[in-house]
Amino acid sequence: MLIYRGIPPVSDTPVALTIGNFDGVHLGHQAMLMRLEEAARARGLPACVMTFEPHPREVFTPDDAPARLTNLREKLELFAKYGVDRVYVCRFNQRFAHIPADEFVQDILCRRLQAQWLLIGDDFRFGAKRAGDFLMLESLSGNCGYEIHAMHSVTAADRRVSSTAVREALAGGDLELAAKLLGRPYSISGRVVHGDKAGRKLGYPTANIQLKHNKPPLAGIYAVKLNGLGGLELPGAASLGIRPTMKANGKPTLEVHVFGFDRQIYGEHVRVDFYHKLRDEKKFPSLEALTEAIGQDVHDAKRYFGLLP
Repeated sequence: MLIYRGIPPVSDTPVALTIGNFDGVHLGHQAMLMRLEEAARARGLPACVMTFEPHPREVFTPDDAPARLTNLREKLELFAKYGVDRVYVCRFNQRFAHIPADEFVQDILCRRLQAQWLLIGDDFRFGAKRAGDFLMLESLSGNCGYEIHAMHSVTAADRRVSSTAVREALAGGDLELAAKLLGRPYSISGRVVHGDKAGRKLGYPTANIQLKHNKPPLAGIYAVKLNGLGGLELPGAASLGIRPTMKANGKPTLEVHVFGFDRQIYGEHVRVDFYHKLRDEKKFPSLEALTEAIGQDVHDAKRYFGLLP
């Protein structure tokens, strides 16, 4: 898969294209990517995605921007999984946001990318003041020479699949519902970095996973599996939060205690799959009380995975 930072002056070939943020790459996004791939293969075109970094709401309303479900690397890995040939990662800033909608279509989509087949979500808006929509794309399709198609909503678990619905499920501790909307367990990937070794001091050593964003969509104690170490899938218990017993005004930290695992894995890039919420994070009156609670969390996580009766 080819990854472009921005839009090339002129594409070396006409393309089949879909556009969006694709945060989470949930079942609705996956349906779009599969439809894109099918249309691209039928026409002998590369299947291409245009996406934005950062998320537009992080530019317009940074204090009220939604929690990210996927960082850019995670999103790109999922694009590759679903057959995308090229990704155009557009830096979203005030300059990009003020491109008039008709200019976006005629200059970027038509002249530079040479789009011949275009798929958007039924609620997609683009261009300055969000003036562009499906009807505008349809009205310009004759002059620009592309086919335009809209992707309608996908439902799962009796609800419309959306990034917002996934965030709400995660924030509410319903990991099982989130997995149904995503088509897989929710996950966070990152590099294992050095922490303060607090878990080891308490008798429960942990892998500290670097977070790309300081606003994760969930918090608490979870039954998880660690992936990325030579094909192993290792069950464990994870804490994702600010660790109020250990620090005041701490930043979100993801720590994973893998059952019966004692290898040094600093620098490894791993993925943590979240299966079940065990409890909310809380401040304990002492380290002894915290240690006792961690022991119970480990017991509960083992029982969830069927490792204890």
